[in-house]
Amino acid sequence: EFNIIKEMRYSGYFLIVSDYIKWAKNNNIPVGPGRGSGAGSLIAWSLSITDIDPIKFNLIFERFLNPDRISMPDFDIDFCEEKRDLVFSYLKKKYGNGVAHIITFGKLKARMAIRDIGRVLGLSYGFVDSISKMIPFDPSRPLGLQECINREPRIQDMISKDSRVRKLMDLSLKLEGLNRNIATHAAGVVIAEKNLSETVPLYKDFSSDLLLPATQFDMYSAENAGLIKFDLLGLNTLTIISKTRTLLKAKNIDLDINTINFEDKKVFELLSSGHTVGLFQLESSGMREALMQMKPNRLEDIIALVALYRPGPMSNISIYNDCKHKKKEPDYLHPKLKEILEPTYGVIIYQEQVMQIAQILSGFTAGEADILRRAMGKKKRAELEKQKQRFIEGALKNGIQKDVADYIFQKIEPFAEYGFNKSHAAAYAVIAYQTAFLKTHHPKEFFA
Repeated sequence: EFNIIKEMRYSGYFLIVSDYIKWAKNNNIPVGPGRGSGAGSLIAWSLSITDIDPIKFNLIFERFLNPDRISMPDFDIDFCEEKRDLVFSYLKKKYGNGVAHIITFGKLKARMAIRDIGRVLGLSYGFVDSISKMIPFDPSRPLGLQECINREPRIQDMISKDSRVRKLMDLSLKLEGLNRNIATHAAGVVIAEKNLSETVPLYKDFSSDLLLPATQFDMYSAENAGLIKFDLLGLNTLTIISKTRTLLKAKNIDLDINTINFEDKKVFELLSSGHTVGLFQLESSGMREALMQMKPNRLEDIIALVALYRPGPMSNISIYNDCKHKKKEPDYLHPKLKEILEPTYGVIIYQEQVMQIAQILSGFTAGEADILRRAMGKKKRAELEKQKQRFIEGALKNGIQKDVADYIFQKIEPFAEYGFNKSHAAAYAVIAYQTAFLKTHHPKEFFA
C-alpha cells in the first residue's frame, strides 16, 4: 500500500485526514469506524483514519486506490452530528484562509422548469401544476423533459392543440439544466496550502451559521482548479452512542464501544427476533423481516444483509438464507472460487468478490480487476467486450475451459452492476452491531 501511495504522491492527503481524525478522537468527538472503500486500506487503519481491520474482514486496498487508474483517494468520514462543527473550527484554526466549504448548484429540472416558466408567462397556477404533474417523478432516475414528452401522449396532445403549452414547453426545454439556486455542500470542504482566494472566488453565506466561507466553484470545478476535497459527514447514530456512553459513565460503567464482544449470543438473539427499532440500518419493517428469516449468528451475516437489502440484490437474501440454514447447497460456480464465495454461501454480494474472482480465475492484478468491475458496472459495451476477452484468455491459461469461463463471466456480470462495496458494508455493520449491543445490554440508557 505504501509503495502505491508514495508513487501516486498521496501521502500528504492521508496525513491531513489522519490529523483531523486524531484531533477529533483526542477531543472526545466520536468518529465512525469507516465509510466507503477507504476502510479497505491497512495504512488508513494504521493512521487511525478507520477502525476496520481490512485483513480481518478480507477487504481490498485497490478498490480504494487503484495503481492502474490515476484518481484521487476519497475518504468519507462520519463524525458525531452535534460536534462536527468543532472539527470545522479546528480546520479553520490550523489552515486559516486555506479552508472553505464548497458551493452546490441546484439545477432547473423538468418539473421546476415548467413551474418557473409558467409563472413568468403569467399562466394560472392550477393550469401549470396540472401539466407539471404529468412529468414522472423518480429521484433515483430523473428523466429529461424531452424524454417525458416522448412518453406522455397527453402532453403531446396539449402541445399540438394549445399555443400556450407549446411556448411553455419550448422555453422549458431551452432552460432545463441551468443552475437555479445555490446551497452549500453538506459535507465537503477544500483545503489548500495557501490563501484560497488566490485560486478560487469565495463567498460568505450570511443566511446560515456556517463558520467557513464557501468556494464559488462547485466540487468538480474546484478539483479542476487543483483543489482537494475532504468529506466530513455528520452521523446522528454516533451522537446517540456517545450520549448512551455518557449516561453509563454516570453509573460508573466505562464502556469502550470499539472493544465490545462482537460474538455476543444475546445480541444475535435480539437481532434474530426482529426487535430492532432504533438500530442503525436495521429498523425498517422490511429489514426486521429479513433479520427474522436470516437468524444471524455472526457479524458477517450483518455485513451481508447491509449489502443485500437494496433494490436489485434483495432477491438474493432468500438464497443466502436457504444456503445458510442448509435448505439448499451453495453454488460456487467453480471449485477455485469456493474460498471466495463460501463466506456468503455462494452468493456474489460484494464488488470485492468480483475482483477476487477475476484474480483467481484469470490472473488479473487487483488494479486490473477493479477496472473490470468498473466496466461491468458502467455497462460500456466496447470496454466490457475487451475485458471479457481478457478474462477468458486468462482463464484458459489457468486450465479452465472456454465455455466454463464464458459461463462464469455471464454469471458475475449482473452482480458487478449492483454489487456493494464490502468495506462500506463492514463499517456500517459494525455501527449497527454496536447499537444492537447497547440496546441488548443497556436499553434504558440507549433509549433515554
